[in-house]
Amino acid sequence: MSKAREVYSPEFKQEAVKLVKTTGKSCAEVARDLGIPAHYVVRWRQQQEKQDQAGRPAFTGRGNAALSAQEARLKALERELEVTRQERDILKKALAFFAKQP
Repeated sequence: MSKAREVYSPEFKQEAVKLVKTTGKSCAEVARDLGIPAHYVVRWRQQQEKQDQAGRPAFTGRGNAALSAQEARLKALERELEVTRQERDILKKALAFFAKQP
């Protein structure tokens, strides 16, 4: 049986990192206090430091980095292109089917 992956809110992640910075405790101590694996807090701290250097907000819910407007538009256009290709293929098959009928 597979174990469901627990998802933590961006606010929870920010608070955990904030505890590390303000209390002077290690990531392992904060993680133990919160009841989560220590490597989560270490990863969240690294992500936040990386995002702070890039000037972007951390923990936006989209993995490590938020999509820029151009990246979002490109992604939407790629999805639209895929749908259009599928529609074209369906129409080709329908045309071939109706062309066979007498």
